[in-house]
Amino acid sequence: SWDYRRPPPRLSLTPMSLQTLFQSPEEGWQLYTSAQAPDGKCICTAVIPAQSTCSRDGRSRELRQLMEKVQNVSQSMEVLELRTYRDLQYVRGMETLMRSLDARLRAADGSLSAKSFQELKDRMTELLPLSSVLDQYKADTRTIVRLREEVRNLSGSLAAIQEEMGAYGYEDLQQRVMALEARLHACAQKLGCGKLTGVSNPITVRAMGSRFGSWMTDTMAPSADSRVWYMDGYYKGRRVLEFRTLGDFIKGQNFIQHLLPQPWAGTGHVVYNGSLFYNKYQSNVVVKYHFRSRSVLVQRSLPGAGYNNTFPYSWGGFSDMDFMVDESGLWAVYTTNQNAGNIVVSRLDPHTLEVMRSWDTGYPKRSAGEAFMICGVLYVTNSHLAGAKVYFAYFTNTSSYEYTDVPFHNQYSHISMLDYNPRERALYTWNNGHQVLYNVTLFHVISTSGDP
Repeated sequence: SWDYRRPPPRLSLTPMSLQTLFQSPEEGWQLYTSAQAPDGKCICTAVIPAQSTCSRDGRSRELRQLMEKVQNVSQSMEVLELRTYRDLQYVRGMETLMRSLDARLRAADGSLSAKSFQELKDRMTELLPLSSVLDQYKADTRTIVRLREEVRNLSGSLAAIQEEMGAYGYEDLQQRVMALEARLHACAQKLGCGKLTGVSNPITVRAMGSRFGSWMTDTMAPSADSRVWYMDGYYKGRRVLEFRTLGDFIKGQNFIQHLLPQPWAGTGHVVYNGSLFYNKYQSNVVVKYHFRSRSVLVQRSLPGAGYNNTFPYSWGGFSDMDFMVDESGLWAVYTTNQNAGNIVVSRLDPHTLEVMRSWDTGYPKRSAGEAFMICGVLYVTNSHLAGAKVYFAYFTNTSSYEYTDVPFHNQYSHISMLDYNPRERALYTWNNGHQVLYNVTLFHVISTSGDP
């Protein structure tokens, strides 16, 4: 293991657990996963901060304060320069006048007529402002001494900060942070899947739209692609907004509109590898809509799947069919009459939408608030209202289940969409008109050789 720290951003890799921080909108997004080995095997932990957290460092705040002082000194110097230039022009004009007076006095040879005396008196009157100009020069001299002292102090402070931060400039440090983050992300991928043991406090991204809806990012997109899709409402909707970045989504700017050829039902949509997968209104048809070509690539019925509020989640809203993506691919969660209203989980081929395999979980769908997939495990909440918790887990790899007790804070008291994003390891929710993120904690067992 290795350890690299600086305040902030802080990066560390220790033999205890895996953590990934995903910045929140106000503090930087926050996403959190962890690993722990109850049997004592070797474990790896990484805390990956957001690159922008450097601005929140105490040293950075001090640097900003110093920069403000430098700016103030610079402005003072500019004012001083302008004033000195103006006064210099005035003194040069007075120099010509004084030379003229000196010549006339020398020519007078000790005798002056009344007229000449009056002219000299008038010229001397013109020289009176020169006294105040010279006084200003003295004040400016004192200002220069004070500014010189401030610059000396600033130089000492900057030197001390540079010594504390080391020999690396900001660009060098940023490159080192990015390289370390890449290594930590690789470690996260190596850890693989884990079991859900915790859900963080909610991070409210935005309050937008009606009480029901869905929002998401592409689970298969590269990290540079941070587009956000937004779908307001739970039935008969066709308008999908595509925002360029999460920041644009928060500000409500830089978006384009897609008009679906067929309306949707429910809020269980998902974006996967550039396409939107959704339930066609008043049918059990799955539609795959490709954003770039703005066309439907394929659509197919889910055999026996209930629709039109036949087997919804506890909140209703035409939520009969729910599509999800986890680390292993595309899933559909629904119910059939043959399964007596219990939740069915099916793996779907993302190209053809054919069912590859199905599992009957035995959990009644109308008793479920929402559900999401992580690492091939279906997690079900017992309510969509306040006090909800992750209550049930079904493991597709062993076709087994267990009851769980993982609480999470339902801040706005009515969740109508809950989905896991494996790329960001975060839960996306639509909660009573609020778009919210949750961090998740996953537990892993790592062998001493470092392979999961």
